[in-house]
Formats: sequence, C-alpha cells, structure tokens
Amino acid sequence: MARNKEKLLSISQVATILGMLNKKNRKPLTHTLRFWETKFKQIKPTILSGNRRYYSVKDIEVLKMIIFLLKDQCLTINGAKKIMDVRVKKLDDLKVSSIKTEYYKQIIKKKSKSILNRIKKLNG
Repeated sequence: MARNKEKLLSISQVATILGMLNKKNRKPLTHTLRFWETKFKQIKPTILSGNRRYYSVKDIEVLKMIIFLLKDQCLTINGAKKIMDVRVKKLDDLKVSSIKTEYYKQIIKKKSKSILNRIKKLNG
C-alpha cells in the first residue's frame, strides 16, 4: 500500500535522471533498464496498464548502486549481482561493506561539492 502513495517515475524519466542517454540523439536508454530488470532481482518497478514501468525512489537508489558497481567499480554483471545479493557469504561481507561505503562516500562528496558551489555563489 505504501508504494502507491510514493511518487512513481516513468522509465524514460528514470533513465534521464540517471544520465543514461544516447550520446547522439539524447534519447533515454530505457532498454538498459529493462535488461537490468532481468538480471537484478532487486529492481522491481511497478508495471501498470500497457506494460508501462514506473519506478519508486527506492528503485532509483538500487539502480544508482548498480551503476556505481558496473561503471565506477568496473564489475561484471555477475560480480555486481553477488554484491547486491543479501545472502552474501560471511567471508565476502567486509569487501561488500567497503564497496557500499565507497558508494555512499561518493554520494556525500557530490552533494558536498554542490552545497559548496551554492555557498560560493551566495557569497560571491
């Protein structure tokens, strides 16, 4: 029920937010998101009439983590799946934890830079 009260975004909007755009025509790469749905069980968009996909804020956070693992950490899909899987073996817990820590550290760093730039504009 709570999911219905959340703001849902279309697959095109999500692809645009995540910067997943074709370099030539700037159209959203929605096919990549649909492909990832088949590979990552954590991606669960709400599918409404006409098979239209709508993503919640939680879904977008999962997608950001997947992009981080695939692009920034240069992992394969199988490697990223292992990290995203909650039932990771105990020996891997430390490595998974450090990768997730790095992900959140980068988010904080980006937001800090944005805030700093706003402060400079106000002072400037």
